[in-house]
Amino acid sequence: MTSTEPSLRRLANDQVRALASAVGLGTPQVAEELVTELLGVAGTHPLCTPPHWQSDISDDQTPVEFSIAFDTAGNPTLRMLGAPVARPGDGQVAAALRLLATWADRYQLSLDRFEAVRELFLPPNAQGFGLWFSVIFRPEPEFKVYLDPNARGGAQAPALVAHALRVLGLAPAHPVIAHHALARPQDRFAFFALDLHAGAQARVKVYVAHHEAGAEVAERACLAVPGVDPEQVSAFCRTVGGPLPFTTRPLISSYSFSDPGSAVPDNYSLYVPVREAVADDEVTLNRLRTVLREQGLRPDVLEQALRGIARRPLAEGVGMIPHVSLRTGSTRQGLTVYLSTEAFHTTPARSRTGHHSHA
Repeated sequence: MTSTEPSLRRLANDQVRALASAVGLGTPQVAEELVTELLGVAGTHPLCTPPHWQSDISDDQTPVEFSIAFDTAGNPTLRMLGAPVARPGDGQVAAALRLLATWADRYQLSLDRFEAVRELFLPPNAQGFGLWFSVIFRPEPEFKVYLDPNARGGAQAPALVAHALRVLGLAPAHPVIAHHALARPQDRFAFFALDLHAGAQARVKVYVAHHEAGAEVAERACLAVPGVDPEQVSAFCRTVGGPLPFTTRPLISSYSFSDPGSAVPDNYSLYVPVREAVADDEVTLNRLRTVLREQGLRPDVLEQALRGIARRPLAEGVGMIPHVSLRTGSTRQGLTVYLSTEAFHTTPARSRTGHHSHA
Protein backbone atom coordinates (compact mmCIF):
# COMPACT_ATOMS: atom_id res chain seq x y z
CA MET A 1 0.00 0.00 0.00
CA THR A 2 1.38 3.41 -0.88
CA SER A 3 1.96 6.04 1.80
CA THR A 4 -0.60 8.47 0.44
CA GLU A 5 -3.91 8.14 -1.35
CA PRO A 6 -5.63 10.78 -3.45
CA SER A 7 -9.15 10.29 -2.11
CA LEU A 8 -11.07 8.89 0.82
CA ARG A 9 -12.71 6.25 -1.39
CA ARG A 10 -9.34 5.01 -2.62
CA LEU A 11 -7.96 4.75 0.92
CA ALA A 12 -11.06 3.05 2.32
CA ASN A 13 -11.18 0.50 -0.48
CA ASP A 14 -7.47 -0.25 -0.15
CA GLN A 15 -8.06 -0.83 3.54
CA VAL A 16 -11.14 -3.03 3.07
CA ARG A 17 -9.17 -5.21 0.64
CA ALA A 18 -6.35 -5.59 3.17
CA LEU A 19 -8.80 -6.39 5.97
CA ALA A 20 -10.70 -8.86 3.80
CA SER A 21 -7.43 -10.66 3.14
CA ALA A 22 -6.61 -10.75 6.87
CA VAL A 23 -9.92 -12.38 7.81
CA GLY A 24 -9.97 -14.73 4.79
CA LEU A 25 -13.03 -13.14 3.21
CA GLY A 26 -11.95 -13.98 -0.32
CA THR A 27 -12.94 -11.70 -3.17
CA PRO A 28 -13.91 -8.33 -1.64
CA GLN A 29 -15.67 -6.75 -4.62
CA VAL A 30 -19.03 -6.55 -2.84
CA ALA A 31 -17.35 -5.03 0.22
CA GLU A 32 -15.67 -2.40 -1.96
CA GLU A 33 -18.98 -1.59 -3.63
CA LEU A 34 -20.73 -1.15 -0.28
CA VAL A 35 -17.92 1.04 1.07
CA THR A 36 -18.11 3.22 -2.04
CA GLU A 37 -21.88 3.54 -1.78
CA LEU A 38 -21.79 4.37 1.91
CA LEU A 39 -19.16 7.07 1.43
CA GLY A 40 -21.19 8.63 -1.36
CA VAL A 41 -20.12 12.21 -2.09
CA ALA A 42 -17.47 12.00 0.64
CA GLY A 43 -15.62 9.36 -1.34
CA THR A 44 -14.09 11.85 -3.77
CA HIS A 45 -12.82 14.11 -0.98
CA PRO A 46 -9.01 14.44 -1.15
CA LEU A 47 -7.09 13.27 1.90
CA CYS A 48 -4.95 16.41 1.87
CA THR A 49 -7.99 18.59 2.70
CA PRO A 50 -9.85 18.53 6.03
CA PRO A 51 -13.40 17.19 5.71
CA HIS A 52 -16.19 19.75 5.39
CA TRP A 53 -18.74 17.57 7.21
CA GLN A 54 -19.24 16.55 10.83
CA SER A 55 -19.28 12.85 11.73
CA ASP A 56 -19.29 11.10 15.09
CA ILE A 57 -18.25 7.80 13.53
CA SER A 58 -14.56 8.48 14.12
CA ASP A 59 -12.35 11.03 15.85
CA ASP A 60 -11.08 12.61 12.61
CA GLN A 61 -14.55 12.93 10.97
CA THR A 62 -14.06 9.95 8.65
CA PRO A 63 -17.62 8.68 8.11
CA VAL A 64 -16.65 5.00 8.14
CA GLU A 65 -14.99 2.69 10.67
CA PHE A 66 -14.02 -0.95 10.20
CA SER A 67 -13.95 -3.71 12.80
CA ILE A 68 -13.00 -7.35 13.12
CA ALA A 69 -15.23 -9.55 15.26
CA PHE A 70 -13.66 -12.71 16.69
CA ASP A 71 -16.01 -15.43 17.91
CA THR A 72 -15.13 -18.12 20.42
CA ALA A 73 -14.54 -20.60 17.59
CA GLY A 74 -11.81 -18.34 16.22
CA ASN A 75 -13.68 -17.26 13.09
CA PRO A 76 -13.00 -13.58 12.30
CA THR A 77 -15.61 -11.45 10.55
CA LEU A 78 -15.08 -8.06 8.89
CA ARG A 79 -17.63 -5.33 9.61
CA MET A 80 -18.16 -1.65 8.81
CA LEU A 81 -19.97 1.16 10.62
CA GLY A 82 -20.75 4.27 8.64
CA ALA A 83 -22.95 7.25 7.94
CA PRO A 84 -23.61 8.68 4.47
CA VAL A 85 -22.50 12.28 4.03
CA ALA A 86 -25.16 14.53 2.56
CA ARG A 87 -24.71 16.63 -0.54
CA PRO A 88 -24.83 20.42 -0.06
CA GLY A 89 -28.43 21.44 0.62
CA ASP A 90 -29.41 17.88 1.51
CA GLY A 91 -29.81 16.29 4.95
CA GLN A 92 -27.91 13.35 6.43
CA VAL A 93 -31.10 11.43 7.16
CA ALA A 94 -32.41 11.97 3.62
CA ALA A 95 -29.14 10.70 2.16
CA ALA A 96 -29.20 7.68 4.48
CA LEU A 97 -32.81 6.83 3.64
CA ARG A 98 -32.04 6.84 -0.09
CA LEU A 99 -29.14 4.47 0.46
CA LEU A 100 -31.29 2.27 2.70
CA ALA A 101 -33.91 2.02 -0.05
CA THR A 102 -31.23 0.97 -2.55
CA TRP A 103 -29.81 -1.71 -0.26
CA ALA A 104 -33.27 -2.94 0.82
CA ASP A 105 -34.23 -3.51 -2.81
CA ARG A 106 -30.95 -5.16 -3.77
CA TYR A 107 -30.61 -7.43 -0.72
CA GLN A 108 -34.30 -7.93 0.11
CA LEU A 109 -33.91 -6.39 3.56
CA SER A 110 -36.73 -6.51 6.10
CA LEU A 111 -37.70 -2.95 7.07
CA ASP A 112 -40.86 -3.71 9.06
CA ARG A 113 -39.41 -2.94 12.48
CA PHE A 114 -37.55 0.08 11.19
CA GLU A 115 -40.72 1.51 9.70
CA ALA A 116 -42.55 0.84 13.00
CA VAL A 117 -40.22 3.18 14.93
CA ARG A 118 -39.00 5.46 12.13
CA GLU A 119 -41.15 8.45 13.08
CA LEU A 120 -40.10 8.18 16.73
CA PHE A 121 -36.40 8.48 15.97
CA LEU A 122 -36.47 10.53 12.75
CA PRO A 123 -38.90 13.39 13.37
CA PRO A 124 -38.62 16.60 11.34
CA ASN A 125 -35.63 18.61 12.56
CA ALA A 126 -34.32 15.62 14.50
CA GLN A 127 -31.40 16.19 16.83
CA GLY A 128 -28.44 13.87 17.16
CA PHE A 129 -26.43 11.89 14.65
CA GLY A 130 -29.23 10.91 12.27
CA LEU A 131 -29.10 7.43 10.74
CA TRP A 132 -26.09 5.10 10.68
CA PHE A 133 -25.50 1.68 9.14
CA SER A 134 -23.57 -1.41 10.13
CA VAL A 135 -22.61 -3.93 7.47
CA ILE A 136 -21.22 -7.42 8.11
CA PHE A 137 -19.27 -8.56 5.08
CA ARG A 138 -20.43 -12.12 4.52
CA PRO A 139 -21.13 -13.86 1.18
CA GLU A 140 -24.60 -12.34 1.67
CA PRO A 141 -24.03 -9.04 3.54
CA GLU A 142 -25.97 -8.39 6.76
CA PHE A 143 -27.22 -4.92 7.67
CA LYS A 144 -28.22 -3.04 10.78
CA VAL A 145 -29.45 0.51 11.35
CA TYR A 146 -28.49 2.74 14.27
CA LEU A 147 -30.96 5.33 15.54
CA ASP A 148 -30.40 8.11 18.06
CA PRO A 149 -32.38 7.97 21.34
CA ASN A 150 -31.59 11.67 21.74
CA ALA A 151 -33.34 12.61 18.48
CA ARG A 152 -35.97 14.57 20.43
CA GLY A 153 -33.53 15.85 23.04
CA GLY A 154 -31.66 14.12 25.82
CA ALA A 155 -34.44 14.61 28.35
CA GLN A 156 -36.83 12.66 26.12
CA ALA A 157 -34.48 9.72 25.50
CA PRO A 158 -35.78 7.38 28.25
CA ALA A 159 -39.40 7.84 27.18
CA LEU A 160 -38.45 7.49 23.51
CA VAL A 161 -36.64 4.20 24.09
CA ALA A 162 -39.47 2.89 26.27
CA HIS A 163 -41.99 3.76 23.54
CA ALA A 164 -39.90 2.10 20.83
CA LEU A 165 -39.53 -1.08 22.88
CA ARG A 166 -43.30 -1.19 23.42
CA VAL A 167 -43.93 -0.80 19.69
CA LEU A 168 -41.55 -3.69 19.01
CA GLY A 169 -43.14 -5.96 21.62
CA LEU A 170 -40.32 -5.58 24.13
CA ALA A 171 -41.95 -3.40 26.79
CA PRO A 172 -40.63 -5.55 29.70
CA ALA A 173 -37.05 -4.88 28.60
CA HIS A 174 -37.01 -1.21 29.53
CA PRO A 175 -37.16 -1.52 33.35
CA VAL A 176 -34.50 -4.24 33.23
CA ILE A 177 -32.14 -1.98 31.27
CA ALA A 178 -32.93 0.98 33.51
CA HIS A 179 -32.23 -0.99 36.70
CA HIS A 180 -28.90 -2.39 35.59
CA ALA A 181 -27.47 0.28 33.28
CA LEU A 182 -29.09 3.60 34.24
CA ALA A 183 -28.33 3.63 37.94
CA ARG A 184 -26.36 6.92 37.85
CA PRO A 185 -27.07 10.38 36.43
CA GLN A 186 -24.05 9.90 34.16
CA ASP A 187 -25.66 6.85 32.49
CA ARG A 188 -27.56 7.77 29.32
CA PHE A 189 -29.05 6.06 26.29
CA ALA A 190 -26.67 6.27 23.33
CA PHE A 191 -27.92 4.12 20.42
CA PHE A 192 -30.92 2.03 19.37
CA ALA A 193 -30.19 -0.54 16.66
CA LEU A 194 -32.17 -2.98 14.53
CA ASP A 195 -31.09 -5.93 12.41
CA LEU A 196 -32.58 -5.63 8.93
CA HIS A 197 -33.53 -9.24 8.37
CA ALA A 198 -36.57 -11.27 9.30
CA GLY A 199 -34.80 -14.33 10.71
CA ALA A 200 -35.35 -15.77 14.17
CA GLN A 201 -32.11 -14.20 15.40
CA ALA A 202 -32.95 -10.66 14.23
CA ARG A 203 -32.05 -8.38 17.11
CA VAL A 204 -33.07 -5.16 18.75
CA LYS A 205 -30.05 -3.63 20.49
CA VAL A 206 -30.06 -0.89 23.11
CA TYR A 207 -26.86 0.93 24.07
CA VAL A 208 -26.16 2.94 27.22
CA ALA A 209 -23.19 5.29 27.64
CA HIS A 210 -21.57 5.30 31.09
CA HIS A 211 -19.79 8.63 31.50
CA GLU A 212 -17.09 8.93 34.16
CA ALA A 213 -17.28 5.21 34.82
CA GLY A 214 -14.96 2.33 35.58
CA ALA A 215 -15.22 -1.44 35.61
CA GLU A 216 -17.58 -1.53 38.59
CA VAL A 217 -20.33 0.11 36.51
CA ALA A 218 -19.94 -2.56 33.83
CA GLU A 219 -20.11 -5.26 36.51
CA ARG A 220 -23.58 -4.06 37.50
CA ALA A 221 -24.75 -3.53 33.93
CA CYS A 222 -23.85 -7.04 32.78
CA LEU A 223 -26.00 -8.68 35.48
CA ALA A 224 -29.10 -8.08 33.35
CA VAL A 225 -28.05 -11.13 31.30
CA PRO A 226 -28.27 -14.50 33.07
CA GLY A 227 -25.06 -16.47 33.10
CA VAL A 228 -22.72 -13.57 32.38
CA ASP A 229 -19.69 -13.52 34.67
CA PRO A 230 -19.18 -9.99 36.04
CA GLU A 231 -15.59 -10.88 36.93
CA GLN A 232 -14.88 -11.67 33.27
CA VAL A 233 -16.38 -8.33 32.22
CA SER A 234 -14.41 -6.46 34.86
CA ALA A 235 -11.17 -8.24 34.00
CA PHE A 236 -11.59 -7.42 30.32
CA CYS A 237 -12.24 -3.76 31.12
CA ARG A 238 -9.17 -3.54 33.34
CA THR A 239 -6.89 -5.48 31.00
CA VAL A 240 -7.59 -3.42 27.89
CA GLY A 241 -8.40 -0.13 29.60
CA GLY A 242 -6.56 -0.07 32.89
CA PRO A 243 -7.74 0.58 36.45
CA LEU A 244 -8.86 4.20 36.18
CA PRO A 245 -12.34 5.54 35.34
CA PHE A 246 -12.94 6.73 31.79
CA THR A 247 -13.46 10.47 31.93
CA THR A 248 -13.02 11.70 28.35
CA ARG A 249 -15.09 9.08 26.55
CA PRO A 250 -17.67 6.77 28.09
CA LEU A 251 -17.78 3.05 28.56
CA ILE A 252 -20.78 1.71 26.64
CA SER A 253 -23.02 -1.23 27.47
CA SER A 254 -25.31 -2.87 24.95
CA TYR A 255 -28.12 -5.36 25.32
CA SER A 256 -29.46 -7.48 22.49
CA PHE A 257 -33.01 -8.88 22.33
CA SER A 258 -34.22 -11.44 19.79
CA ASP A 259 -37.11 -13.04 21.71
CA PRO A 260 -40.32 -10.98 21.35
CA GLY A 261 -41.84 -10.03 24.66
CA SER A 262 -38.79 -10.99 26.67
CA ALA A 263 -37.38 -8.86 29.47
CA VAL A 264 -34.16 -10.87 29.41
CA PRO A 265 -31.43 -9.84 26.96
CA ASP A 266 -29.67 -12.53 24.94
CA ASN A 267 -26.33 -10.81 25.20
CA TYR A 268 -24.38 -8.12 26.96
CA SER A 269 -21.48 -6.28 25.32
CA LEU A 270 -19.04 -3.83 26.88
CA TYR A 271 -17.30 -1.27 24.66
CA VAL A 272 -14.07 0.16 26.07
CA PRO A 273 -12.64 3.42 24.63
CA VAL A 274 -9.14 2.04 24.86
CA ARG A 275 -7.54 5.02 23.08
CA GLU A 276 -8.18 7.07 26.18
CA ALA A 277 -6.27 4.62 28.37
CA VAL A 278 -3.04 4.02 26.44
CA ALA A 279 -0.03 5.98 25.29
CA ASP A 280 -0.04 4.55 21.77
CA ASP A 281 -1.50 1.81 19.59
CA GLU A 282 1.43 -0.52 20.16
CA VAL A 283 0.39 -0.68 23.82
CA THR A 284 -3.17 -1.47 22.74
CA LEU A 285 -2.00 -4.29 20.48
CA ASN A 286 0.04 -5.80 23.31
CA ARG A 287 -3.00 -5.74 25.59
CA LEU A 288 -5.15 -7.33 22.91
CA ARG A 289 -2.61 -10.08 22.34
CA THR A 290 -3.06 -10.97 26.00
CA VAL A 291 -6.86 -10.96 25.80
CA LEU A 292 -7.02 -12.93 22.55
CA ARG A 293 -4.69 -15.62 23.88
CA GLU A 294 -6.68 -15.86 27.10
CA GLN A 295 -9.74 -16.64 24.98
CA GLY A 296 -7.87 -19.23 22.93
CA LEU A 297 -7.69 -16.96 19.87
CA ARG A 298 -4.62 -16.27 17.78
CA PRO A 299 -3.62 -12.61 17.42
CA ASP A 300 -2.07 -13.05 13.96
CA VAL A 301 -5.30 -12.04 12.17
CA LEU A 302 -5.32 -8.72 14.02
CA GLU A 303 -1.61 -8.22 13.44
CA GLN A 304 -2.02 -8.81 9.70
CA ALA A 305 -5.00 -6.45 9.61
CA LEU A 306 -3.04 -3.67 11.26
CA ARG A 307 -0.11 -4.15 8.89
CA GLY A 308 -2.54 -3.90 6.00
CA ILE A 309 -4.14 -0.60 6.99
CA ALA A 310 -1.42 1.22 8.94
CA ARG A 311 0.28 4.17 7.30
CA ARG A 312 2.53 4.77 10.31
CA PRO A 313 4.25 2.77 13.08
CA LEU A 314 1.78 1.84 15.83
CA ALA A 315 3.94 3.49 18.48
CA GLU A 316 3.71 6.89 16.74
CA GLY A 317 0.02 7.53 17.35
CA VAL A 318 -3.02 6.57 19.38
CA GLY A 319 -6.48 5.81 18.02
CA MET A 320 -5.97 3.45 15.11
CA ILE A 321 -7.60 1.03 17.56
CA PRO A 322 -10.13 3.43 19.12
CA HIS A 323 -12.18 0.93 21.11
CA VAL A 324 -12.67 -2.78 21.71
CA SER A 325 -15.66 -4.76 22.90
CA LEU A 326 -16.41 -8.00 24.72
CA ARG A 327 -19.57 -9.93 23.80
CA THR A 328 -21.00 -12.26 26.44
CA GLY A 329 -24.21 -14.22 26.85
CA SER A 330 -25.99 -17.15 25.26
CA THR A 331 -25.05 -16.37 21.63
CA ARG A 332 -22.46 -14.50 19.56
CA GLN A 333 -19.80 -14.56 22.27
CA GLY A 334 -16.43 -13.07 21.41
CA LEU A 335 -14.30 -9.97 21.04
CA THR A 336 -14.44 -7.12 18.52
CA VAL A 337 -11.58 -4.79 17.64
CA TYR A 338 -12.49 -1.48 15.96
CA LEU A 339 -10.13 0.09 13.44
CA SER A 340 -9.93 3.72 12.40
CA THR A 341 -8.95 4.63 8.86
CA GLU A 342 -7.04 7.71 10.16
CA ALA A 343 -7.83 9.24 6.79
CA PHE A 344 -7.52 12.88 7.86
CA HIS A 345 -5.73 12.94 11.20
CA THR A 346 -3.59 10.90 13.58
CA THR A 347 -3.61 11.68 17.29
CA PRO A 348 0.03 11.85 18.41
CA ALA A 349 1.29 9.25 20.84
CA ARG A 350 1.51 10.20 24.50
CA SER A 351 4.50 9.61 26.71
CA ARG A 352 4.46 6.19 28.33
CA THR A 353 6.24 7.67 31.34
CA GLY A 354 3.69 8.58 33.97
CA HIS A 355 0.79 7.36 31.84
CA HIS A 356 -1.25 4.43 33.10
CA SER A 357 -0.32 2.46 30.01
CA HIS A 358 1.69 -0.69 30.18
CA ALA A 359 3.32 -2.34 27.21
